[in-house]
Amino acid sequence: MARLTEDAKARNKAAIRAAMEQILSGNLPPGGKIDLKTLATLAGVTRTGFYPKKNRDGTVRPGAYQHLAEEFERRVRELREAGQIVDPRDAQIERLKAEREVLKKRLADREASLAELTDFKQLAISRLAAQHAEIERLRQQIADGATVRALHAAADRTAPYGSCS
Repeated sequence: MARLTEDAKARNKAAIRAAMEQILSGNLPPGGKIDLKTLATLAGVTRTGFYPKKNRDGTVRPGAYQHLAEEFERRVRELREAGQIVDPRDAQIERLKAEREVLKKRLADREASLAELTDFKQLAISRLAAQHAEIERLRQQIADGATVRALHAAADRTAPYGSCS
């Protein structure tokens, strides 16, 4: 594998910094997230430069752009802690969580209203059944020949024995 020249490394670092600023300003490419993969893609470099390397003797050395990756992650963390969500997906998740809470409350209110209406319906049906039973009892009483007299309405529409008030 060919080593990068200092000039190529400087160009890559400038491209990474430009991509970092673009991402942190919220200008993400379609399907991109605020992560190292998107940073590397925008900068046109491989992600391997962001991670530590192992020498042949087993010792670890930093990646060529590891310090930039750490700076990027630190800045993202600071923005999130400050409440400035720069990832549209995170903003969408927060919006959907808030909307979910509103919908849960609306559902609970509807269920309570439905329970009240169900109770009212039961009461109305039982009252109608009682009234129907009473009407049927009175009809049966008339049919059986009970002594029931019809009251004649007064011609002048006044009470027969005086006013009640």
